[in-house]
Amino acid sequence: MNEKPEVKSATQAFENALDEKQVFVLKLFVSGMTPSSIRAVQNIRKICQEHLKNRFELQVIDIYQQPDMAKEEQIVAVPTLIKKLPAPLQQFLGDLSDKEKILVGLNLSPKAPKGRDEMKTQ
Repeated sequence: MNEKPEVKSATQAFENALDEKQVFVLKLFVSGMTPSSIRAVQNIRKICQEHLKNRFELQVIDIYQQPDMAKEEQIVAVPTLIKKLPAPLQQFLGDLSDKEKILVGLNLSPKAPKGRDEMKTQ
């Protein structure tokens, strides 16, 4: 019997292949070496290493050392993670300790978000 593969499976395979090649451009704005800033850096690095492997660019920006960058991105609270690419642009506020919510926001997990970190799409 000669069965055709489902279009859904081919589409999923294509989308998965694209996802594996996407580079994530992330900017994390922190305020010095505060406990929440340190946790945010540790949490996003762990997420990137576990789920993005070599497909990410992470820039950590201290708003005290580079206030112009914070002003340019209209940062009003820290820590703030901005996902520049892939689209859409997204911001995550807090120490990024709610891993599932961050993964959902980055489109790396199918589960629904929950927890204390805020996520907003622009």
